[in-house]
Amino acid sequence: MVKIFWSSFVRIFFFLLGRPMWLLLLLSVSLMSLVYSNGTITNLPVAIVDLDHSAASHSLIRSLNTSTKIEISMYESSLEAYDDINTRKLFAVITIPRNFEKKLLNGEEITIPAYGDASSRLANGLIQLDLRGIYQQILTDINTKIMSNSGFSDKQINIILSPINGQTEPLYNAGISFAAITFPGLLVMLLQHSFLIAATRTNITLSSLPQGKPPKIVVFGSLCGLIPIWLFLSIVLFGLWPWVLGYRQLASIPEILVMTFPLLIGVMGLSKLVTECLRRTEMIYLTLAFLTTPVFYLSGTIWPLDAMPLWVQFVSHLLPSTWATNMIAGVNQMGLSLSDNLLNIFMILLLGLIYSCMGIFICALREGRVRRFFRKIKKFNQMKIKQINTKH
Repeated sequence: MVKIFWSSFVRIFFFLLGRPMWLLLLLSVSLMSLVYSNGTITNLPVAIVDLDHSAASHSLIRSLNTSTKIEISMYESSLEAYDDINTRKLFAVITIPRNFEKKLLNGEEITIPAYGDASSRLANGLIQLDLRGIYQQILTDINTKIMSNSGFSDKQINIILSPINGQTEPLYNAGISFAAITFPGLLVMLLQHSFLIAATRTNITLSSLPQGKPPKIVVFGSLCGLIPIWLFLSIVLFGLWPWVLGYRQLASIPEILVMTFPLLIGVMGLSKLVTECLRRTEMIYLTLAFLTTPVFYLSGTIWPLDAMPLWVQFVSHLLPSTWATNMIAGVNQMGLSLSDNLLNIFMILLLGLIYSCMGIFICALREGRVRRFFRKIKKFNQMKIKQINTKH
């Protein structure tokens, strides 16, 4: 039994090494990462219309010009700037109103009209953050000067302007760009999807051999032969690639392997169910290829699970990638230990067992073994009844 398992394992493993089509996954990730090679969005064109021409307005413009995300362009009128934003030459138009400095010094309410192109959420959000932070800093500096001229000490000024000293600690997916937030879930989805296709194709190919179905130990050994290849891919995806892109990467190689192995086992069980539902090789590419994006969205990477409807959360928790994303992001980005993710590992293995049992049941039902089993039980019960009647 062990010899048959090992021969099947080695045959599939060296077959994959001889035809390394699985390297296309690394090529896909490499091409996908090119769009994030700059790290984050920089030099966003923003128009400034200065109607005040005062020292305060010039200070605000200088502060905006120091931002790495914004590239300032001066305009004489707002209408001209609005025309350029409609033609996508600008991302935002900021108009500094008249009497800006006067109202600022008198403590009056000031409104700075900012008109942005909301079609680009990321760019628009970065501009808003920079503008809000710079404007708040200018207000703090002016208030500090006013209070200092009124006789307040530095300690009193700090207490009034900053009564609470806050400290920000990066917890989840700390990184330099939006890609650092979505990257763990995306890589888990790619790993799961590619392994699911490979395992399902192996199952279907072995089940449709001209000489008939091989023993189950051969199928199991062949599927296990896929695991070393995808363990190697997991080291590249979860260890090497975040480091290359400059994202936070805390998990060691042994931790990555310990996290990936249950995921592959769970997906292997899912492949058994998918095999019995599809049963033809061409159906793999006609169905699984369209499930990549929905699975990615359901993983909780793009949208929080708690914000989803309850029935959507239920469907999401039926996917091994959901638990794997939570586990790998927790260890690799948040610095959690493997002991904090025992529930995730258990749920992945449990889902794999459930899906495998469902696939075996569907296979037995299709081959008539379930009907034969219940017929045997029925005959056994009838024999028992006859024996009891005979005794009486």
